Amino acid sequence: MGELKTIQFDKPVVAGSLKVPGDKSISHRAIMLGSIATGKTTVKGFLEGEDCLRTIDIFRQLGVSIERNGTDVLIESPGIHQWKTPVGELYAGNSGTTARLLLGILSGSSVNSVLTGDDSLSKRPMKRVTNPLQAMGASISGASEGDFLPLSIKGGALKGIDYEMPVASAQVKSAILFAGLNAEGITVVRESAISRDHTERMFKQFGANIQQDGNAVSLQSGQELKGTDVVVPGDISSAAFFMAAAAMIKGSSIKFIDVGLNPTRTGIIKVLEKMGASVEILEQYGENEEPYGIIRVSNSQLKGIVIEGDIIPTLIDELPIIALLATQAEGVTIIKDAEELRVKETDRIAAVTNELIKLGAEIEATEDGMIIKGPTPLKGSNLKSYGDHRLGMMAAIAALITEGPVEIENPSCIAISYPNFFEQLSDLIKKGEDE
Repeated sequence: MGELKTIQFDKPVVAGSLKVPGDKSISHRAIMLGSIATGKTTVKGFLEGEDCLRTIDIFRQLGVSIERNGTDVLIESPGIHQWKTPVGELYAGNSGTTARLLLGILSGSSVNSVLTGDDSLSKRPMKRVTNPLQAMGASISGASEGDFLPLSIKGGALKGIDYEMPVASAQVKSAILFAGLNAEGITVVRESAISRDHTERMFKQFGANIQQDGNAVSLQSGQELKGTDVVVPGDISSAAFFMAAAAMIKGSSIKFIDVGLNPTRTGIIKVLEKMGASVEILEQYGENEEPYGIIRVSNSQLKGIVIEGDIIPTLIDELPIIALLATQAEGVTIIKDAEELRVKETDRIAAVTNELIKLGAEIEATEDGMIIKGPTPLKGSNLKSYGDHRLGMMAAIAALITEGPVEIENPSCIAISYPNFFEQLSDLIKKGEDE
């Protein structure tokens, strides 16, 4: 069974102010673009999670100088065309973002490399990335025609592509755009629904000329990026777990400091508002780069809703905690169009359904989502994290509302995106008790 953590609370209230760790997606991209660019880049607010540290390790192997002092990072790079061929394999651990974006970056570099990951990542599909990259001329080989790690990448000459995305995915879009930096001609990516746009925003910060026309993004090759300064806001996907806690626990209210408010990530706020939670955006900054601000979420009577369509890509990582939230809402909540959840760190549709049923939830898995009936009193149980940080955090938040203790298997996986999660949870409960 491995590591176990038992959590039990007696009708807690969560309250106070919270500054969540830096955004995982933005932290990855800051290291990547700082390593591709020529010169010096500083990153403030970097997420010290395992996934992002894997990204740093890989670029060090490619000859990039990266010094880290807590959440401050200094990158000095000779630029992508001066990287050295790595001595050993490039290990991405459990990080799908690291692996998928690196496939695009390495394809357009001048180095040869082998990209590997842990057992979980090695089961996650890569063909959605390798297919368009191979259409650009990338030399990528591996098991099942390039669908699974380990993959061998021979960097070389690429040609631009006009690619229509079969499913909205920021990782696939980003991999193609990274490859497009060193591909002959123009690279265009077209989406049916706009996915996270952190890559496009940060390309501009590093001096790239990238154009957006509706749901299409285009990039001319041959652009040389220059090092710059990047500030990483708090990760709204991490904040979402505490937002849900504040929304569903009577008497609770949390103020979130400097949390990211990128419009392609704020689906959780829209869902909370639609379900009836009290959400206030108190201040907002940085609209031209990565918007962030101060938000307060407070408890209110919640109701079931339908979550579908274009909003799904803006909250794909938040759907596990939304499913838990829905167990405490009046009526039926239906989640549709979320088949992407089946190819995350684990099959999150099956995993969320299995674990919430153990707690007594009325939840049913569908091919592309879930149907949840509420409100339902939940009881403690033994919950699996499946080595998935989002499911581990969902289990911990569930313990706030269950009758009896929750045991979490392998809770250390939470450190992938939120190293101080349990400390901050304890602080919010203590502040709630004081009020």
